[in-house]
Amino acid sequence: MDINIDGNSRDHMAGSMIDRKLYQCVRQHNIDEYFKTLVQRPLAEKLVTPCGNTLLHLAASYGTDEVIAYLTEEFPSLITTTNSQQDTVLHLAAREGMACTAIKDLVKSEPSLTRKTNTKGNTPLHDAVIKGNKEFAVFLASKDPVVAYYNNKNGRSPLYLAVENGNKNGILDDLLKSIKREDGDAPPKGKSPVHAAIEQRDIGILKKIGEAMPELLRLTDEEMGNSLHYASSIGFLEGVQFLLDKFHNGAYGRNPEGNYPIHLACKSHSVRVVKEYLKEFPYPKEFLNKKGQNILHVAAESGKGNVISYILKQDAKLVEPLLNEMDEDGNTPLHLAAGYGKSVAAFVLVRDKRVDSSAVNNENLTPYDLAEQQSKSAEEKFDKANEMDGQHHSKDVEYGLKNSTAENSTDSTSSQRKDKAFDLKRDTKKSSPKHEGLINYFGMVTTLSILYIYSRPKKSLSWHFTVTPGLIISQAKEESKNRIGNLLVVAVLVAGVTFAGAVQLPQLRDNNYSSEHHPESNSTITASRYSSYENHLYGYLFLDLGALSASMVAALILLWASFSDARFIFLAVQVSAFMVFLAIIMMFGAFLLSVRIALLESHEVWLRIAITVVAVVFFLVQAFLFLPWILPRSVNQFLQRIILHHFYYLWFFTLFYCWRWLTEILEYPKSRNHFLNHFLKKNDAGVSQEQKSKS
Repeated sequence: MDINIDGNSRDHMAGSMIDRKLYQCVRQHNIDEYFKTLVQRPLAEKLVTPCGNTLLHLAASYGTDEVIAYLTEEFPSLITTTNSQQDTVLHLAAREGMACTAIKDLVKSEPSLTRKTNTKGNTPLHDAVIKGNKEFAVFLASKDPVVAYYNNKNGRSPLYLAVENGNKNGILDDLLKSIKREDGDAPPKGKSPVHAAIEQRDIGILKKIGEAMPELLRLTDEEMGNSLHYASSIGFLEGVQFLLDKFHNGAYGRNPEGNYPIHLACKSHSVRVVKEYLKEFPYPKEFLNKKGQNILHVAAESGKGNVISYILKQDAKLVEPLLNEMDEDGNTPLHLAAGYGKSVAAFVLVRDKRVDSSAVNNENLTPYDLAEQQSKSAEEKFDKANEMDGQHHSKDVEYGLKNSTAENSTDSTSSQRKDKAFDLKRDTKKSSPKHEGLINYFGMVTTLSILYIYSRPKKSLSWHFTVTPGLIISQAKEESKNRIGNLLVVAVLVAGVTFAGAVQLPQLRDNNYSSEHHPESNSTITASRYSSYENHLYGYLFLDLGALSASMVAALILLWASFSDARFIFLAVQVSAFMVFLAIIMMFGAFLLSVRIALLESHEVWLRIAITVVAVVFFLVQAFLFLPWILPRSVNQFLQRIILHHFYYLWFFTLFYCWRWLTEILEYPKSRNHFLNHFLKKNDAGVSQEQKSKS
């Protein structure tokens, strides 16, 4: 019997619909004379359901042996006919798990059906595994074992799906037994089921695969490399230990990126996996990727500070060949940490005295020079992203205005509006790199600050005060206009606050409560306290009036500057900035005096001291934060070059050790509980001894 497999697609047939009577006959396994009469009509083999299923598809779904046998004998072309999803009758039987005798006979007579794929790229074995139909899957795998390695459009084979489904119904065990019978043929390359077991971190399934088919452990994926590469990349310690035992040579293989598994372990942030590799291979200097990078290079480039810390603590003979080793570009591990803005990695490396922080790469750059270069580049990208955001915002506003004026337009206008909306969405997607640049920028600046503290080049003091070329006139004018707007808002706010403070003057606290509970005290304020109150009030009024006056003068200067000659803008900004600064300081002083007035009747000395300390500290903070507005450009650049580096470093230093403390507590809860229990027992013992001594 000759059957044209490729010629029987429903796409080439204009079939009629199967009626209810025929459907009921197939469903009820009814193959009487009435059914045969209906089927024997002209073009009966072209009868289909709305989704393109033929009578044979329906019979396969319900597992009716008699109907299947009858239809395959009378209409052999239906055997290879596919529905709208390119499913053969075997696909539907696999999904429903109908391993009836007629279907098995059909597979024996037409073995090519086991390899037919539908629109998803699934073979019938794929569908049987997905639905968990164990009996049918084992039957198909036994008839054509190679299909177990066929990948669908998602790159998953039936074996891979069986592992991914967690060995549902024990289907993986039976598949491995069925496939194992085929000896001699090496399995094709592709996404191994071992990768699925590693992805789920299921050491049980991994061991089953290793025992049944150890050759699967050696399968290589085009993207992820071999199984050891994948287990190392996700930090799967048990999997790495098992694979090093069963597939030791996999540690000497490179993935498509040119990295060994030990390199990927250094990228995975898992110290335990790195420890396992160093125990197995105590010669890490021999493992260089295609860029000539050792494991310390890779860990530094990935920013894995904990991995670097662990490697640096190893034996000196093992570590020293790695510390200052250069890759093909002449970069040491510290160069890579500096160039990629990995602040934690740079912090760990630069503090090790064995690391040469003055080494130069092929471009004659030290790690500090490279970090400085990269931070400037990141700053430029960030500024460009801000400009793009401004342009997108203006487009958005313009589109909104056009949209609001065109609500009653024609259909053609509405279609144009949709096109513009699509363009805006596309522009928004283009502006997303700003957030990536923001993260990269702060990483670069923090890394530069760390290297500035530990390995900055020695330069003269005059260099720090060297003024770099300023902005061009148009940019400086635009920046000054922005400052005018900001200063004007602050000046008006200060004026409003100080005016309200003059309307409602601070008062002494009510003394009635104190007099009721202390009859021996006087009911009126003493002359000395009243004199102190007056002095504080006069000081309050002076500062409040000064703040109001300074803020109003600043506001008037700024308004004058906005309507005056452009050359006057720069001087106006400097003068008004100083006046606003003076107004804020005086307002803060007035507030402090109002608090002191409220506490004149208080006998709590500690409260006065605490308020005074807080006031002094925040006064200094405010003064320091406002200094860049009124200081010359050279001094501002000095602050930026010197002081900001120290601030970034202190902020990083605080976060680094807080994070280390938290991770130690979370990682070792038992030791923490042991310490607390020991402390409590010791405290209880001290209390009991004290009670005994008293008795």
